[in-house]
Amino acid sequence: MDQHQHLNKTAESASSEKKKTRRCNGFKMFLAALSFSYIAKALGGIIMKISITQIERRFDISSSLAGLIDGSFEIGNLLVIVFVSYFGSKLHRPKLIGIGCLLMGTGSILTALPHFFMGYYRYSKETHINPSENSTSSLSTCLINQTLSFNGTSPEIVEKDCVKESGSHMWIYVFMGNMLRGIGETPIVPLGISYIDDFAKEGHSSLYLGSLNAIGMIGPVIGFALGSLFAKIYVDIGYVDLSTIRITPKDSRWVGAWWLGFLVSGLFSIISSIPFFFLPKNPNKPQKKKKKKKKK
Repeated sequence: MDQHQHLNKTAESASSEKKKTRRCNGFKMFLAALSFSYIAKALGGIIMKISITQIERRFDISSSLAGLIDGSFEIGNLLVIVFVSYFGSKLHRPKLIGIGCLLMGTGSILTALPHFFMGYYRYSKETHINPSENSTSSLSTCLINQTLSFNGTSPEIVEKDCVKESGSHMWIYVFMGNMLRGIGETPIVPLGISYIDDFAKEGHSSLYLGSLNAIGMIGPVIGFALGSLFAKIYVDIGYVDLSTIRITPKDSRWVGAWWLGFLVSGLFSIISSIPFFFLPKNPNKPQKKKKKKKKK
């Protein structure tokens, strides 16, 4: 009889250890996936901040409109933050975070799409009034033409090569893509923190949150490195002969490959969303299902 009880106790202890290891494995997988999502959201944000001046030049828009595009992320975030924070804890939090990362990646790719439909970037030719002036300080022909036409000078002075592409209004896709990125980023922080609070060991939540924020700083580092690299690459690389380009990154008319950063951050966000769809609603959910099957 004592031997039978001893066997039962060892079986119970073994099953409890299995529960703990499965729970720890599920929680650790969630922490690893959440770390990648933190890097992805920081990377996307830095890429937008770095690229906003390039976008302003490429789409030939005003600074106020560029500011509106930059602020569309907060607009998207504000639209859904209350609903996500309230209803998210009652639903499948890992899947919601995964959907958010997927939307965030889709928004970044949508932001880059106008580049493939706008045609080649045409910069204005410069009139060198003083030969000693370099390309960064001389006025462009477009600006001179605007001044001359304002003063009533003959319109024949206007050059044919001075072409504006702002009439296409393709910047709207950048605006919507950045807004979608803001909507996608909404569930990552509130639902991730609540999940950690619910399933982390007592007293370990602050350690996990601190580690996540520290790991998330990798995103800005990668973002600044990629942003500076892509800013030195001509916007239409792969489409035009770079030997025919007469301007350099030091020129005020230069537009770098702003779209490459959004493609990279978008793909990274989509990849970071994949693990969340395979995680349970809570770490010990599979064990509960097995218990129900045994009772039946």
